[in-house]
Amino acid sequence: MDTLPLAASGDAAAPLSPGQLRELYSLMVAVRHLDISAIAWQRQGIIPGYAPELGQEAAQVGSGYAVDTTRDFVFPTYREMGVARTMGVDMVAYMSTHKATWHGGLYDPMESRLAPIQAVVAGSVPHAVGWAHGQTLDKKDGGPLGVAMTYFGDGASSQGDVHEAMNFAAVMKAPVVFFVQNNGWAISVPTKRQVAGGSVAARAAGYGIPALQIDGDDVEAVVEATRRAFAHARSGNGPVLIEAMTYRRGPHSTSDDPGRYRSLNEERDGAGADPLERFRKRLLADGIADEAFFAEALAAAKAEEEQIRTGIQALGPRPGTEMFDLVFQETTPALQAQAANWREESEHV
Repeated sequence: MDTLPLAASGDAAAPLSPGQLRELYSLMVAVRHLDISAIAWQRQGIIPGYAPELGQEAAQVGSGYAVDTTRDFVFPTYREMGVARTMGVDMVAYMSTHKATWHGGLYDPMESRLAPIQAVVAGSVPHAVGWAHGQTLDKKDGGPLGVAMTYFGDGASSQGDVHEAMNFAAVMKAPVVFFVQNNGWAISVPTKRQVAGGSVAARAAGYGIPALQIDGDDVEAVVEATRRAFAHARSGNGPVLIEAMTYRRGPHSTSDDPGRYRSLNEERDGAGADPLERFRKRLLADGIADEAFFAEALAAAKAEEEQIRTGIQALGPRPGTEMFDLVFQETTPALQAQAANWREESEHV
């Protein structure tokens, strides 16, 4: 499915260079290794919970690679570690949320251009549209717009927030890219049982929004589609929806047991080719990379993971009194007394 009328132009049309292709592979390896390690950290008690993304590396790295961090803004869910890593976010600061030491992450959203991690299903979608609409209100010279990209899954696409956001974005021609990672499952419910018609991209037509349904396991296709969508939105043509068809190869979260709703054989049959191995074979076949490069990429990923794990373990607990400083704009006398008592007790611990 491709209903995007604007032909790719400029950077959107430029083919990826061999160096960029190797960079994409290195990013995918780093994300894959960190993702698998994060599950182990949860089992070891280093972090209390994590939402794996095994099998979605191409969708996340490819889309994140298209972001211009000098002017665009990304609004993630709780499963966009690969996007954060691709955008250059400090991963210790990012993983602090999974460590449960800070709400939304210790990184600076304004500097990184990545909004705080959103745990509410589809909660980041209206935020992205609001930011994008602000770009059209602020732009006075007719130049290119900053673009918002918001992530959500096939399950979240059934939330009312998504439909309201898409309608508003279409009416206001907000420069926003709705990036749907259709990984086949809304926790334990398959897509076919909760998305009427079976396609999220098809819904975009109801709002007059052009849509792209792409192979989300092909990192090059993801980069190309996301660049096209950004070019369309940046030129003032309004929103675009991308549905990246991929597969969640593991549990919804580290507290989920996928064996309760699908068998290992069903998982293997549904997952298809591993996006990382698929890309590796393509680079080898085209002479873009060799075994020495792949070994170097894996070694770098392992070293990075060790550094991140050490940094996460070094994170201390946050003082509980911060809720009184940051949650309430104006505190009541009762809250002020509670805060004073808490601080006094903390000093004697």
